[in-house]
Amino acid sequence: MKGYRFKRLFDILLASIGVVVTFPLWALFSILIFSCDKGPIFYRQERVGRYGRRFQMLKFRSMDANSKTTLMGNFLRSTAMDELPQLLNILKGNMSFVGPRPIIPEELSPLGPEELRLKLSIRPGLTGMAQVYAGKKSAEKEKLRYGILYMKNQSLWLDIKLILLSLLISIKGRWEIKDRNKGSDLAKRTTLR
Repeated sequence: MKGYRFKRLFDILLASIGVVVTFPLWALFSILIFSCDKGPIFYRQERVGRYGRRFQMLKFRSMDANSKTTLMGNFLRSTAMDELPQLLNILKGNMSFVGPRPIIPEELSPLGPEELRLKLSIRPGLTGMAQVYAGKKSAEKEKLRYGILYMKNQSLWLDIKLILLSLLISIKGRWEIKDRNKGSDLAKRTTLR
């Protein structure tokens, strides 16, 4: 349950490299987002992290003032580039590179005591089993199951595998499809309870 020994160091190293490598994209996206409607570049949303601590999760803004997805926003969402600012959340220690899906405060109340304890025992992730294997329209219960499955099986190898799968989905621009759930090897070997 505690994860592998150097998970936090792995997060800091990978997020630092990520910020440096993608910095030109940050500059480009900032210019394009601002030029669309002169609105803010970043979108902040309150999420619940490890031990129940609240934090502001960052994203590049993908919607206009009328809550409509912008042309730039469609690209950002389909490639998950809207989530690049979460590298800063990782560096601050609010998130991990891989972990259960970050939840909004309203999602806490339906959780049972054991689910809640598990959910709040580790940092939420930029990516994870729920993000990779569950589609955008998957039930919250299914996403929670994947999060718990990850927590019970976390390892450096699993994190690397999920990061590589996430990169592949980003390259293909398939983050916005409704159902990506073809089942993982781990999910097939482990009962989702």
